[in-house]
Amino acid sequence: MHKPHLSFSQILNMNVGFLGIQFSFGLQQANMSPIYQMLGADGKDLPYLWLAGPVTGLLVQPLIGAMSDRTTHRLGRRTPYFLIGALICSLGLLLMPFSPALWFAAGLLWILDAANNVTMEPYRAYVSDRLREEQHASGFLTQASFTGLAQTLAYLTPSLLVFFGMNKDALGANGIPVVTTLAFMLGALLSFTTVWWSIRKVPELPLPAAEIARLRALPHGFVPALAEIWAALRDMPPVMRRLWWMALFQWYGMMCYWIYIVPTLAATVFGTDDPASSGFRDAALLNGQVGGFYNAVAFVAAFAMVPFTKRLGAKWVHAFALVCAAAGMWALPGITGVDNQAWLFLPMLGIGLAWGSIMGNPYVLLAGSIPPERAGVYMGIFNMFIVIPMLIQAVTLPLVYDSLLGGRPENVIRLAGVLLALAALCVLAVKTPKSS
Repeated sequence: MHKPHLSFSQILNMNVGFLGIQFSFGLQQANMSPIYQMLGADGKDLPYLWLAGPVTGLLVQPLIGAMSDRTTHRLGRRTPYFLIGALICSLGLLLMPFSPALWFAAGLLWILDAANNVTMEPYRAYVSDRLREEQHASGFLTQASFTGLAQTLAYLTPSLLVFFGMNKDALGANGIPVVTTLAFMLGALLSFTTVWWSIRKVPELPLPAAEIARLRALPHGFVPALAEIWAALRDMPPVMRRLWWMALFQWYGMMCYWIYIVPTLAATVFGTDDPASSGFRDAALLNGQVGGFYNAVAFVAAFAMVPFTKRLGAKWVHAFALVCAAAGMWALPGITGVDNQAWLFLPMLGIGLAWGSIMGNPYVLLAGSIPPERAGVYMGIFNMFIVIPMLIQAVTLPLVYDSLLGGRPENVIRLAGVLLALAALCVLAVKTPKSS
């Protein structure tokens, strides 16, 4: 199928939908641990309460990816999944900050993450479908930039609301700050409207008649999709197999960071472990500020990486970025006291560089190694490389939280630094056609 060369503005427009998807993920990363603890969760149980994302990703993304590969809907192969997922996600975001109890918030996160996952991998496959191979770096790193921008906005929204005059200590009936509630409402608006914008501005390419006939002749439904996933796993390209070890350490480490950064800042900067204290709410706002900064760095860095990735190769750029993040993770817990909190932005440079790379460069490596007709299922399977490490983290970290990490959240952040350094070594072991 002929793919026209897309202009830079077209590549931007086709990735605007990622703004809404990643704004939703940013709200979860910045706020779910504080929400859970405000509703009564214990620190050691937080990984269990975050299981929704990994489990739904493991089950939903490969299945939806395989189904989208065989879809012949009049709107396109991927578009129906974008729209359904984005709509359900908007409804979940509207309800989340009004959760009356811990069980309700945990259950709602399962629905919210399932909806995000319905949208996510068809979207990545859509970028692979729409772009020529020489434009993959531009496409996926632009997508990474929108991830950085969206999560910058998601992290900063509560602090911006406070800056414009809202009371940071104003609470809803369930104890969740009003500024958090308003941030989730904004996310609900963005989730659907941005996806709608992208598919309107850069619609999918119509499939040739022969391809439509081939797809319609294939079996459809749940069981054939599972069979396709199994066949794709069996035929997995060597480059993709080698990316597993990088993904294991990378995503285990990032999950440690997202879950424990607010408790860490509360302890090291504000000297409190009490989720009901003003200092803990200050830590949540501070996390919004430093998290917004590292995502802003990711937004800029992802664009800046394009020429380096094209010249040096995605794996070398990604390894460098991961090492910078590892150094940043190790530095974070050593910055203590309210008077020193401005220094937190320095290690965030490394974390932001890595986040911009994480959301782009591995997909550059992947997209060049998979057959185009199986882009959906392989993008979905590659998401298993994300969620399985998250599941391993959720199951194993509580077992060592007290015994090996001293029951201290700041030690979890240090562990994340070690894991990201190991991920850098693993990505260097990936042999691609250009580097072999």
